[in-house]
Amino acid sequence: MKFRHELVYDAPPDQVFAMLSDTAFRRRVGAAQEVVSADVDVTEQGGGFRLVSTQVQNTAGLPAIARKIAGDTTEVVVTEEWPGHDGGSIDITAPGKPTSAKGSITLAPHGSGTRELVELEIKVKVPLVGGKLESLMAEQVKEGYLLEHEVGTAWLAGDR
Repeated sequence: MKFRHELVYDAPPDQVFAMLSDTAFRRRVGAAQEVVSADVDVTEQGGGFRLVSTQVQNTAGLPAIARKIAGDTTEVVVTEEWPGHDGGSIDITAPGKPTSAKGSITLAPHGSGTRELVELEIKVKVPLVGGKLESLMAEQVKEGYLLEHEVGTAWLAGDR
């Protein structure tokens, strides 16, 4: 399933990049998403960075079919590789689960601000219900980015 989501910030791309590469910002996003626990590692690499965020997420709000596959909680590993300031790749996995999301994140000027574009290919390899579960996963990813945008808007306005 193809997933595409745009986030627009009222700040230039270099400030949005700095925010996205900040460990404290990523931890605040995890708190807003109410993850059970999170280990966030951001490593500077050349002109970019590498993020590995391992989260334990509560699945209480998911439909029964999804909880049957995921369990009461599920581990999610988000890896982002940013070779430069204009974007990079993203890989979302749930170790031991038949789900994945891979794609790209790009930053570009948008008026006086920045447009962040996330494009993913979401896959859930479960016979008969995989498509329904992909839609559910896409909704969960979208909700995560909506919270990230909320935290990011406040962050860029100085709420750190």
